[in-house]
Parts: sequence; C-alpha cells; structure tokens
Amino acid sequence: MILCYRRLLHNASHAISAQLALSVYHCNISHHHLQFPTLNLEYHRYKDSCSVEDAHQLHLHIYKYGLINDVFWCNTLVNIYVRVGNLVSAQKLFDEMPQKNLVSWSCLISGYAQNDMPDEACVLFKGVISTGLLPNHYAIGSALRACQEIGPNKLKLGMEIHGLISKSPYASDMVLSNVLMSMYSHCSASIDDARRVFDEIKIKTSASWNSIISVYCRTGDAISAFNLFSSMQREATELTCRPNEYTFCSLVTAACSLVDRGLTLLEQMLARIEKSSFVQDLYVGSALVSGFAKHGLIDSAKMIFEQMSDRNAVTMNGLMVGLAKQHHGEEAAKIFKQMNNLVEINASSYAVLLSSFSEFSDLKEGKRKGQEVHAYLIRNALVDVWILIGNALVNMYAKCNAIDNARSIFQFMPSKDSVSWNSMISGLDHNERFDEAVACFHTMKRNGMVASKFSVISTLSSCASLGWIMLGRQIHTEGIKHGLDLDVSVSNALLTLYAETDYMDECKKVFFLMPKYDQVSWNSFIGALATSDESVLQAIKYFLEMMQAGWKLNRVTFINILAAVSSLSLLELGRQIHALILKYSVADNNAIENTLLAFYGKCEQTEDCEIIFSRMSERRDEVSWNSMISGYIHNGILHKAMDMVWFMMQRGQRLDGFTLATVLSACASVATLERGMEVHACAIRACLESEVVVGSALVDMYAKCGKIDYASRFFQLMPVRNIYSWNSMICGYARHGHGEKALELFRQMKQHGQSPDHVSFVGVLSACSHVGLVDEGFKHLKSMSEIYGLAPRIEHFSCMVDLLGRAGNVNKIEEFIKTMPVDPNALIWRTILVACCRANSRNTELGRRASKMLIQLEPQNGVNYVLVSNMHAAGGKWEDVAEARLAMRNAAAKKEAGCSWVTMKDGVHVFVAGDQTHPEKEKIYEKLKEMMNKMRGVGYVPETKYALHDLEHENKEEVISYHSEKLAIAFVLTRQSELPIRIMKNLRVCGDCHTAFKYISKIVNRKIILRDSNRFHHFDDGICSCGDYW
Repeated sequence: MILCYRRLLHNASHAISAQLALSVYHCNISHHHLQFPTLNLEYHRYKDSCSVEDAHQLHLHIYKYGLINDVFWCNTLVNIYVRVGNLVSAQKLFDEMPQKNLVSWSCLISGYAQNDMPDEACVLFKGVISTGLLPNHYAIGSALRACQEIGPNKLKLGMEIHGLISKSPYASDMVLSNVLMSMYSHCSASIDDARRVFDEIKIKTSASWNSIISVYCRTGDAISAFNLFSSMQREATELTCRPNEYTFCSLVTAACSLVDRGLTLLEQMLARIEKSSFVQDLYVGSALVSGFAKHGLIDSAKMIFEQMSDRNAVTMNGLMVGLAKQHHGEEAAKIFKQMNNLVEINASSYAVLLSSFSEFSDLKEGKRKGQEVHAYLIRNALVDVWILIGNALVNMYAKCNAIDNARSIFQFMPSKDSVSWNSMISGLDHNERFDEAVACFHTMKRNGMVASKFSVISTLSSCASLGWIMLGRQIHTEGIKHGLDLDVSVSNALLTLYAETDYMDECKKVFFLMPKYDQVSWNSFIGALATSDESVLQAIKYFLEMMQAGWKLNRVTFINILAAVSSLSLLELGRQIHALILKYSVADNNAIENTLLAFYGKCEQTEDCEIIFSRMSERRDEVSWNSMISGYIHNGILHKAMDMVWFMMQRGQRLDGFTLATVLSACASVATLERGMEVHACAIRACLESEVVVGSALVDMYAKCGKIDYASRFFQLMPVRNIYSWNSMICGYARHGHGEKALELFRQMKQHGQSPDHVSFVGVLSACSHVGLVDEGFKHLKSMSEIYGLAPRIEHFSCMVDLLGRAGNVNKIEEFIKTMPVDPNALIWRTILVACCRANSRNTELGRRASKMLIQLEPQNGVNYVLVSNMHAAGGKWEDVAEARLAMRNAAAKKEAGCSWVTMKDGVHVFVAGDQTHPEKEKIYEKLKEMMNKMRGVGYVPETKYALHDLEHENKEEVISYHSEKLAIAFVLTRQSELPIRIMKNLRVCGDCHTAFKYISKIVNRKIILRDSNRFHHFDDGICSCGDYW
C-alpha cells in the first residue's frame, strides 16, 4: 500500500518538478543575451544538471559576468542547488536576487518540499502570497505537498490554499486536484474532504480515480476503495479512465488488509489483472506476491514470482515475508540465497532475512544462520549504517531465545528509534525476563522516547506475568493520557493484565469501554471469565453474544468456552460446542482435541475420551497423554491411569513433570504407596526426580501414604524447593501429628526467604490443632494479615474452630465465630458439630444451633444428618437420634458408607462394618475373635459409648467389634508378614478402634499406620503418635 501510494505521489511530484524545470527554460528564453555567447551555449549543460561542480561553476559565471540581475540564470542556478540538496546556497542566492518572478519562488518552494523541509516550504509560500503575487500551480502543488508532510497541524493552511485554488485559473487543474486529495487524507480526520475534491472534478481521468482509490486504501477503508473501482470500471469508456498498474497496485494491497474476504478479493483481482496484462508489471506483481504469501497461498505467490520477468528487492521481500509468516523460515532463506545476485539487496531485504531465522523449525539452526548473516553485515560495515538492521538483529536474537545477544546488540547501537526499544522490550517479555522488560520500558521513557502501543503491550504483558497490578494500572493511566487505550491491541493487553491478576471488575470495565472489538478481544474476555469461578456463567453468555454479533469462532474461542463448560460440568452444552467445532472444521486441531479430552474427562465420559484419543494418532503430545491420565484419575480409574503411564513408556513417549505429578497426586489421594513408589521409579528413570514439581508431588505422596520419614528424607534432598514443597512437608507433619516439627519447618521456610501463602497457614493451624497449641494458633492467625498481608479464609477459621474444639474450649467457639469477618458456612458449622460430639454434647445449645444451620445450608448432604445423630447419641438422647435419622430419610439424603481398605500383593481389599462379602470372611472373623480375646486378657474393655445405637450392652460390644478397621486389620493378620500394617479409612476412626489398635500393636509386635479422614495414627508398642489427642 505505502509503496503504491508513494509511487503515485512521486509521479505527481515529478510531473510538477519537470514542468517547473521546463518553465525555467521557456519562461525567459527570450532573455538570452548575445553579449554572453559562451554561457548561452552552455545552458543545455546546466538545464538538467545535478552536479555540485556545475552549480559552483555557474555561480562563478554569474558573478563574473554580472548576471545577478538576470532572473533566468539565477533561477537556473537555484534549480541546480535544489537538485543537489544544497538548500542553504539556494536560499542565500534567492535572498540576493534583486528581482524574482513566480518561477523563482516556485523553484525554492518545490526544493524545500522535495528535500523534506516542509515547514520552510510553507513559510516561503506565505511569503509569495504576501508580495501580492498569485502563485502558479507548481508552487501551489509543492505547498500542498508540504502541508501533507506536516500533517494535521497544517490542515488550516491546506484549506486556505484550497480556497485560493478555487478562485484561481487552476480550479480545474487535474494535478492539483490529485494533490489536494492526498493532502486532505493526511491532514484531515475525515476522508469526506478528499472525497468532496474528487466529486468536484468534472472530467475524471485514471489519475483522478487512482488518487481517490489510493486515499481510501491508505486509510484502511478497502470496501469503499473497491466500490470506487467498480464505479471506475463502469465509467471506463475512454482509454484515460481505464484501470492501470497504479489502480491494481493499490487495490491488491487493500484486499490483503481484509480479514474475512481478503483472499476472495485477491483471487478476483488476480483474474482482472491477468485480463489486463499487468501481471508482468514490477509493482503489481510484487504486490500480488506479497498478498498471496501473507494469506498463506505460498504456491500461488511462487507462481506469480516465477512468471515475473522483472523483479526487484521488493518482490523478493514480499515473498520472504509471506514464507516467514507461515513459519517457512528455511524456504524464505533459500529464496534470498537464489535472488541475492539477481536483485539489488536493500536494508529491508536483510531485515526480512533475519526475521526468517526465528521461524526455522530448529531455532538453534536459525540462530546459527542468523549469526552468519550478522558476521557478514559486520564485515561489510552495514550494521551501524541502517538502524533497521540493528532492530532486525535484536528481534532475531530475542526470538531465537538468545536474549543476551539481543541485549548486547541493543546496547551498542549508535542510535535507537522507537522500533529498537519496542523490539528490546518485546524480546525481554518473550524470554520471560519480565522485570527487565519493565526496567527497559522505564529507561526508554527516561531517554525521552514516548511510549508506543507496542512497548505498552509488551510491558503490560510482563506486568501480568509478574502480577504487578499497581504498575500495570500506572501504565494503563499513561496509555489513556496518550490515547493508546483506544487501540484495540492495547485494550486486549489490558484485558489480559486484569484477568491474570484476578481483577475481574476492571477487566469488565475495559471490555465494556472499548470503542471496537476484534476477535482477540472477544476471546480474551471469554477466556478471562472462564478462568474466574464467579464469572464462569458469564463466559457462556458472552460466547453466545459473540456468535450473535457475527464474529467468526476460532480454536482459541472453542478452547476458552470449553474450559468454562468443563468447570461447570455442563455435558449437553459441551456436546453442542463439540458439534460447532465439527462445523467449523477445527476438530483435527491438536489443542482443540486436548481441550475436548479434558472436558469429557471432567464430565465423567471416559468412553468419549478414549474415542477422541484413539483418533488423534500422530497428533498426540504430552498434553494429550496427561489429559487422558487426569481423566482416568478424576473418575477414580487409577489402574487405567497407571496403565497409560506404562503405555507411554513403552511407546517411547517422553514423560514430563506434569504427568508424574498428576499420577503421584492420584496415588496420594487413595494412599496407594506401592503405585506411588513405582511412579517414583519412573521419575528416576526419566531423570525428572530433581524437578521441583515432581519433588513436591513425591513429598506429598509419601506423606499421604503414611511414609512421613520417606517424605522428610526426600524433602531434605531436594536441590530446589518452592512454596508447594514447603507446604507439602508442613501439612504432612501436621497430618501425622508432628505439630512441633511442622512449626519448626515453618520457621525454617521463613528463614530461607520463602513467604508463606494461605495453604502454609492451613498446615500451621492444623499442626497447632493436632497438638493443642491454642495460643500459638491464634498468634499465627493474627500474623497472616498483620505481617504477611494475607486475609484469612474460611478454611483458616475452620482450623481455629477445630483447635478450640480439640482443646475442649467448646464454650469459646461461639465467641470466636462472632468475631469472624465472614458468615460461617457449612464447613464451620460441621466443624462445630464435630467439636460438640467430642465434648459428649456438653454444649447442647451450640450443638443444636449448628445442627439447624447445617441442615439449612446443605439439606441433601447425608454426612450432616449422621453428625447430628452422633452428637445426640454421644449424649444418650436416643429420641433425638431417631428424629435425625428420620429427617435424613425424608430428605432422601445419602451419606458415604464408612469403609476401610488395605493394599496387598493381590490387590486392594475393602471392608465395611459387619462385612460378610469377603471370600476369606471365616478366617477374618476367626482371627478377629482371637485378637479380641487376647486384648481382653491384657486389659482391653470395649468402649460401648461409640456404638451409636440404642442397644443392649452386649449388642453394643458386638457392633463396635465388627467396625471396618478391625476387620481390615484382622484380614492382614491372617497373612504371614512382619512388615508394618497400613490401613486407610474414609471416615474418622472411632475411639474404641483407636484403643484396640494400641493393644493390637503391642500384642503382635508390629507397627500399625492408620489414615482416617483427619490424620495419620502411628501405633507402636501400645502407644499412638497422636498421644490420644485427636
């Protein structure tokens, strides 16, 4: 577009200059003086001269022969000075001329305009007006061009010149009309002024049509440009009105700017151009090559490129840019190598070549090639000649992940422009040097550079990654000050900033205040809503609005909306979106398939996951495998998840840290130690054991599987620890009843410079709860907000209620919940109810209140009714127990059945209270009877208060003797082994079973590790690690 426009402008300017030069010759041809025959004979030497030597020679002759009063020869000398760019000498001579005519003024005004000195041209034009002379159309055309170069600040002068033209004989001058259109397009905010000039032209030529079409193309209104082209063709009765190479050049570039219909228009333009035989034209062909290449039709671009008989650097650059944009960097470099000796290489050619290296499939190879070209540019002293080259080198090294090289180039650049700074800031952000990117942005401002939209976008991206919301807001304010917030790309960056820092209200404000949207805006906003728990439903709402507004959906749209639908487990809506994906023909996209795997896995549709996964074949990547594994784990199919891990290894598929961490998390959730240790072995074989994510997952797995010593040992051996590592170990110690160790580790974490987060304090408060440190618990709760700036959440208050309940301070609980800044939720009331159960219903009023609130908040949760029943049973209030159970039946509420399980070599064995389904039940009950007799022999007395039914004493003893954990341990004792016994229970262990396990550990002389829903109990030689404080 710019190329075509400049070509039109250059031709108009050249026409004015050529006519002006002729006028110098014709205007005063009668002025030739016979007394200076030598000079007269040499006029043809000076007429078109561009030589400084000729200018000096002529100047000498003028002084020698006393011709300073001869306007003809002075005008000729001024013209030569203008052509060689010596405007100082031209102005000096002009000032010395005692007589000046219109040609004198026109020569110098045109000279200033042509030599990028528009302000001087405008001043001189005002000067000729002040003398009372009417400028000729050459001077007027040059003055208009000067106004155009300056821009909006000279709109008033341009309009005054337009008024002058209207009253002069030049009102119908075709060249001036074209220059007027160009001036208005640059100086006026509205294109209407340029269009009005065009409409006033009575007889329109191709040049007129080309000028107005070029104006619309340059302002981005491609639709209007093509409408004008249609009108031009309808009026093309004369040869002068037919489209020519300038028309096609502008329209081809305009077609490329259209996102939706650009390719269709480009193909139509190609057919029209072929019909008009302009494909061979250098500029039209170059525009076509660039257009097809940018749209990804590389074969079409190459075909046109090869058909062109005449090519230049612009043609080659256009093809290379398209290839690089389509990530064919190697092919772009090959084109450069082929054309290197056939066209005149310019700075842009080297810049495009350098940009292609970052698009190599192998970035290391791209960097190596880039270094070779860099060395060539240094050898030929081209690096410091063109700032464009320095910028391209910074950009290339940054995108090839060699940011230190990019920084070195940037620092040694003799001069920098805004592109240099933008490239450096963007490169630092791309290479995750976020704090350095922000620092570079501030340095740029200190150097007097005004922030552009590109630097603002990159800096906002870095702020989002760092979570620096305050600085992001400051840059937002600066963007508003410079009007950058109106740019859609800047607004999109702001959407990302506020979304990633969880400032959803600001994110919504930015979106609603945007003057216009693009596809990225909608995708960013929907993605932000999808990742916010409070706004997930709104993501679906705006997805529907996006469709209703006619926006085209792409893979990013589908990925974002599927994330929202997945978090809500809306299976039917997800299937509808899957149908849309098929309709838009993006179902074979790897990222889409991975998102579908995650969605169906979350919605418990493992069969759909397996179908999609099987169809992916070679498109599977680490995310695909991880999604399948996560899906199996989410649906409780651990054996299939493990099988998938082994299958990955057999296929030679690379195991990554996320895969191992996911499987380890699953092993931890069901306390499958053997499986967890197998995954640990896989991590060692894959050399991933030292990765902090895998290490943290291993610590968590061993802690949750009862191997707190393994967890502690592995934690100490970790080369690098993050907040998750520390939290896993602290929570592990707390869960195992090692409160003092948990608190000591918390102190060590702070000494190592790791700031605690909300999870850290959950572990710390749990540790205080399990060892009864009430005062220290309150001290840590207070420190959250006062020292670390963390607002306590509901789970922290729940820990404090549990701490008071375990310590027997039930009466203080009510006082505590009154001081809470949030209303108690179901978790708090449930914790209160458990505390009342422990206290044998001593605080009846608080217990009843907790019961009432809990049933109101969660009427369908069966656990709540069981807790209410247990509280009444602990106080011997059997009528209230019966009432609670009746309410549970009436509410159709279900509770999870209590069960215990053990993992043996032949699999996992699950037991429920009074279980009669196990194939070895006779052996189990026989062993249990044997153990009960042995326990009674050493002093065990069944605690029948834990039989929460209104039964006779003997029946109560029988009920509690057949609890699931007792059956599980009896089963293990039927097998010959001396290893520690590991039992898992999904509910809290009852007091009688806890006492029984202490006796059993002493009788059989084996360690027993019991994990219930609250914590671990380590029984050894008749003593429990909890110290009976649980």
